[in-house]
Amino acid sequence: MSRTLVAITGASSGIGAIFARRLAAEHDLLLIARRKDRLEQLANELTNAYRTQVEILPADLSVEADLQSLAERMEQEPQLALLINNAGFGTKGRFWEAALEGQEQMHRLHVMAAMRLTHAALRNMVPRDVGGIINVASVSAFVRSPGTTSYAATKSWMTAFTEGLYLELQGIHSNLVVQALCPGFTYSEFHDTMAVSRYRLAGAAFWMSAEEVVDASLEGLRKRKLFVIPGWRYRLLAGIFSKLPVRMRLAAEAAGGRARLKDVPAAKALGK
Repeated sequence: MSRTLVAITGASSGIGAIFARRLAAEHDLLLIARRKDRLEQLANELTNAYRTQVEILPADLSVEADLQSLAERMEQEPQLALLINNAGFGTKGRFWEAALEGQEQMHRLHVMAAMRLTHAALRNMVPRDVGGIINVASVSAFVRSPGTTSYAATKSWMTAFTEGLYLELQGIHSNLVVQALCPGFTYSEFHDTMAVSRYRLAGAAFWMSAEEVVDASLEGLRKRKLFVIPGWRYRLLAGIFSKLPVRMRLAAEAAGGRARLKDVPAAKALGK
């Protein structure tokens, strides 16, 4: 008897890889990421440990051809039980000083790819009335800061998008589950890729392991929770910031973002 399939984007490291390790015992896996070598290593590990079927798909989901191919697979896969939209990245620096190419790529990946894959997966799952989708957003959806303009905007979109899906599925009494996972600072390669100092971003108490984040997500999925914010500190922050008057919230966000921009040189006058 064939097992159900979990598809994970951004599966080569960090949160995506931990999702794969947590789910491999009970599901077959489709692992999607750009780095083929890392996917192969993870697939070998999981196949040997759990005798599960693991398929890898090297792909850049900010590229139309790769995205279209995967979307078609999501719509047609008869065993699809869970889609985890985890692929993403961050940049550093002020929006207008950052390379436009990176900003556009971030929006394509966080917004357009997640939207396309979710649309395809739901066209598959809704008629069968079974399955789930986890959209990996961020606590930045609730607490913004300088230097994260596009990242916070795309993650805010993801939480609003997931909430809209939840309402529509509730409206037809669907058994499908959707979740917006909103982690804070997480130990992974994410900040290494950005070449930023973890120490300057936050104190040790605010850093969580990818295992803690994934375990909170899967527990929330079992309880059919729409928003999962791992860690009581982040739940407290999100709750407080969402209730602050705008002026106070902006002042707090500005203060919190100073460390992020500490090593970024001040903007030069336009035209000079």
